[in-house]
Amino acid sequence: MSIDPSAKIHPSSIIEDGAVVGPNCVIGPFCLVGPQVVLGAGVTLKSHVVVSGDTNIGDDTVIFQFASIGAIPQDLKYKGEATKLVVGKRNRIREYVTLNLGTEGGGGVTRLGDDNLLMASAHVAHDAQIGNRVILVNSVAVAGHCVIDDDVIIGGLSGIHQFVRIGQGAIVGALSMVTADVLPLALVQGPRAELDGLNLVGLKRRGVPRDDINQLRAAFQMLKQGEGSFKDRAARLSEDFDSEYVARMIAFVMGDSDRGFLTPK
Repeated sequence: MSIDPSAKIHPSSIIEDGAVVGPNCVIGPFCLVGPQVVLGAGVTLKSHVVVSGDTNIGDDTVIFQFASIGAIPQDLKYKGEATKLVVGKRNRIREYVTLNLGTEGGGGVTRLGDDNLLMASAHVAHDAQIGNRVILVNSVAVAGHCVIDDDVIIGGLSGIHQFVRIGQGAIVGALSMVTADVLPLALVQGPRAELDGLNLVGLKRRGVPRDDINQLRAAFQMLKQGEGSFKDRAARLSEDFDSEYVARMIAFVMGDSDRGFLTPK
């Protein structure tokens, strides 16, 4: 066990032998930190937080009461193999959030990047890869093996099917069930989510130039119609547009997909 002298630990909490607690950590009452856990500098566990498994929590992350971080996967194929959970820096992990370890069959690591907000009761399953600045609103469930790119917002009570990819800057409306890949910068919504346009509000908030937004709108319209498959139409976009944002969308469509794509109505 390695506890930095500057760490503040409530006497009711248990830090098991082997754990590493970094400088300026604050561990509130009735927390449990397992023997393979590493807490970076300035990590705060509010109270009643359980961090277990081979779990690394990045600097300045705050975990609120009753969260369960690093428990074994909810996967009957898991047989106790050595797997990990890696959480980046400056994350805000709210009440009752659950983050599970990876599995051998899924690469062995569940990963959460930097500066994310996971609201109350959100769940991130085994082997999911979450980028940076992602917001999971209350009770979002991200299934195993999903890939959520940077700057994605997923509305409350939504479910993301296993192996789904959600591209950078996309937004998923509340109460949506997403069963196929979501294009970067897209807007999807509905009980069985449908691709319903572009995330124009997000584009404007990030200061994307008007010319790029206009090119994205035109590219999206071309994806909705024309000859050939969805991938064929996406490939042809490179002939008509020079926007880096359109190029990002093309690259996403041409990448590997285990679930297919949500396509424009």
